[in-house]
Amino acid sequence: MKKATIQLETLVCPSCSQKINNGVKALDGIDKESVNVSFNTSKVKLNFDEEKLSIKEIEYAITRLGYEVIKSQVK
Repeated sequence: MKKATIQLETLVCPSCSQKINNGVKALDGIDKESVNVSFNTSKVKLNFDEEKLSIKEIEYAITRLGYEVIKSQVK
């Protein structure tokens, strides 16, 4: 499992965080227990299986939900 932190454009409401949370958890390869979307910092923290999913695919899924990804860091 890889750990990722994804910085988003400023989130405008708590329901945005919930929408992203649900969208990311729906992806195959995400450790659903690890997903943490912070409205205050506009960051998504999660663990993912790089054999099933890439960081680019996660970013694309967030973009399709209507949110802009600023940068991602994977460890």
